[in-house]
Amino acid sequence: MIEHIDSGFADKTDGVFAALRRLALDLRCSWSHATDEVWRQLEPELWASTRNPWIVLRTVSRQRLTQLLADAGFRDRVQVLLAATREAQHAPAWFQRAHDPGALARVAYFSMEFMLSEALPIYAGGLGNVAGDQLKAASDLGTPVIGVGLLYQQGYFRQVITAEGDQQALFPYNDPGQLPVTPLRSADGEWLRLRLAFPAGALWLRAWQVQIGRLHLYLLDSNDPANYPAHRAITSELYGGGPELRLQQEIALGIGGWRLLELLRQPPEVCHLNEGHAAFAILERARSFMRESNLAFDAALAVTRAGNVFTTHTAVPAGFDRFDPHLIEQYLGTYAREELRIPIESVLALGRADPGDGAEPFNMAYLAMHGSGAVNGVSRLHGEVSRRIFLPLFPRWPVEEVPVGSVTNGVHTPSWDSPKADELWTRVCGERRWSEDLENVDTRFATTSDAAIWASRSASRASLVEYVREHLRWQLTAAGFSEAAISDGAQALDPRVLTLGFARRFATYKRPNLLLHDRERLLRLLSDPQRPVQLILAGKAHPADLPGQQLIREWVQFVRRSDVRPHAVFLSDYDMRLTEHLVGGVDVWINTPRRPWEACGTSGMKILANGGLNLSELDGWWAEAYAPDVGWALGDGKEHGEDPAWDAAEATQLYELLEQQVIPEFYARDGEGIPRRWVARVRASTAQLTPRFSANRCVREYLERYYLPAAAAYRERSGQRGAPGAQIAAQLQRLERDWGNLRFGTMAVEQRDSAHHFTVEVDCGALDPRLLRVELYADSGEGHAPVREPMVASAPAPGAAAQRRLYTASVSALRPASDFTPRIVAGIEGIAVPLEAPQILWQR
Repeated sequence: MIEHIDSGFADKTDGVFAALRRLALDLRCSWSHATDEVWRQLEPELWASTRNPWIVLRTVSRQRLTQLLADAGFRDRVQVLLAATREAQHAPAWFQRAHDPGALARVAYFSMEFMLSEALPIYAGGLGNVAGDQLKAASDLGTPVIGVGLLYQQGYFRQVITAEGDQQALFPYNDPGQLPVTPLRSADGEWLRLRLAFPAGALWLRAWQVQIGRLHLYLLDSNDPANYPAHRAITSELYGGGPELRLQQEIALGIGGWRLLELLRQPPEVCHLNEGHAAFAILERARSFMRESNLAFDAALAVTRAGNVFTTHTAVPAGFDRFDPHLIEQYLGTYAREELRIPIESVLALGRADPGDGAEPFNMAYLAMHGSGAVNGVSRLHGEVSRRIFLPLFPRWPVEEVPVGSVTNGVHTPSWDSPKADELWTRVCGERRWSEDLENVDTRFATTSDAAIWASRSASRASLVEYVREHLRWQLTAAGFSEAAISDGAQALDPRVLTLGFARRFATYKRPNLLLHDRERLLRLLSDPQRPVQLILAGKAHPADLPGQQLIREWVQFVRRSDVRPHAVFLSDYDMRLTEHLVGGVDVWINTPRRPWEACGTSGMKILANGGLNLSELDGWWAEAYAPDVGWALGDGKEHGEDPAWDAAEATQLYELLEQQVIPEFYARDGEGIPRRWVARVRASTAQLTPRFSANRCVREYLERYYLPAAAAYRERSGQRGAPGAQIAAQLQRLERDWGNLRFGTMAVEQRDSAHHFTVEVDCGALDPRLLRVELYADSGEGHAPVREPMVASAPAPGAAAQRRLYTASVSALRPASDFTPRIVAGIEGIAVPLEAPQILWQR
């Protein structure tokens, strides 16, 4: 575009245009908003409709650009913004001040989707939301993270609601020239392209870069002219097609993504797999280390596994990607034989609970478990659920010892707070409140006056109503409604009325129709003339999810009833921008999943900074966040499955909570028109929960609990060209080979001095006793915590076989001796048990 500017301005404007280009390509502008006015000046209508600085810069007319670049004030403002951006990118941040930068060089964060901005639509929902928010928080904190994903030609579908209430899925093309991405080029200017071997021929992947403040996201796409037409479509659509397309995408992400990092000379110490989709990176990372160290695959995997972290988001086993073994052999057979130098059966074993079952499908989550040094769920409750899900990989282990921890998700608060909320937070806690360690953020906000909180809430609700009216005008026009209906939509809702929000993916387990259980009772609640309520709904159902689409149809038909229309709306095309408005303005966010199927659920977190309140099932994050002074809880905290009677009972409970607690509290105003009890609840929720469920806290927790230990473990195992890791691999192989020869002998128990004294004989067979850990175990129960007491080995008795030893231990007699059972587990120093060594033998 610069070539169109009059030559007389070239010396003045080249630098300014370059600055504009750099600002437009940095997605930090999506949450800092410092540059918004610049793009509004360039092309106000286009900016309002797209919020995409790069499109604005690429589309603005030569006349308008020349006019603004000739304005000294505009040029100066751009240079100031660029200087501030450079400062934000290069100044020491929290990580550099709080940790030794040498302790962690780089984390590669692999994810199938990233929700970063409406300008880059490569996301579908919660998984992308988590990935995008964590990258943004990592940028704020200075954590050395790079992202790896795919650039989709169409992304996830866009939604239109027809006049009949049906969801229609549209797939607009993502033109890379209009996205804030740039081709990755080598030093000589050549576009970086990767070649992967596929059954039908070579697959070429093009590489792109996205700037996110301090860090980069690298994206791969298959729409390369050198590819077969079918291959060009591999990255056409997010979560589309059948199993073969999904497998192709996951090979591109995992294997292609790791090769790209090698090509860029940015090998990470830690590889974070955001869900199992990227698990093939485990194989490629091991292959890469094989080449560097000349080790065999098992040894290379033992080295690299220590640096892999796997986060699972799935709450039901059926949610994992599974592939037919023949499909895996078709796509990875040659790769296994020639690159990994192992038979394809060894690869298949890594994706199975029973390696010997040739009919068992290949499970990507199992591959991620077998190839990682640490695994976590995304809330405390989800950690418990995941331990049950992965129990088949750890037979004979107590479920509480299945090696899945938890890091509860958090949201990137600067991306989701409304302008009014941001103004209030800045006044009370300062501008850098979400870029540090959050110390005293809660106590400082707790001092905010009732009047300030209520004024912020009222202004944000009014802003939401204004947005809803505009959205409805567009939505009804597109669906072909009459002028009268469009006019009614332009007057929808009331900025003074209690506003409930319900927006998420429409799936049966989320029970989005729970509020519709008794339609007439809901209508009475909405239309109460003294204490009215209004409801804003939005959400998509997967194009293949017909029951989910039926749930949308039911809601749309309900809100279009003449007696409901003034009080409830369903907004189409639930995306990031619509979400920003919703979470900024609603008073109460409702969430009704079947416990425990909501792994975490971040939508309710987004309202916290804005002063919204949650009324939610005790599932996911709300199960650990709820307290009576911060919101309302639905359900009894237990699991009831798909019981229609329980659904009906919870629907009744939901109506009663709204009628007896939520609505009366909102409308109980004092002489100044302020609902004091409501505001007190808002203050408690906002102050206590916003920092706790922020991506700032989440990323710092990953860093300290997972990234730093994983980096240290990887460095330890990879030293001396992988010799320590090779030794661990050899020890693990000995365990697997000889474990079956372990035997318990006789056991004796004595009680004296208020303790139980256990002695047990162990025949170690061919195994070195130093590879074993013998311990007493008692599970939790009757108010007791689990006990794992090491047993100490005595020297072999004179004349006794060297492999036969006596092990002793003493435990408190507060619990009966029958609670305790000796067991043998792996005792190899430095390994994760049972993640790397699932063997266990119990004394019977």
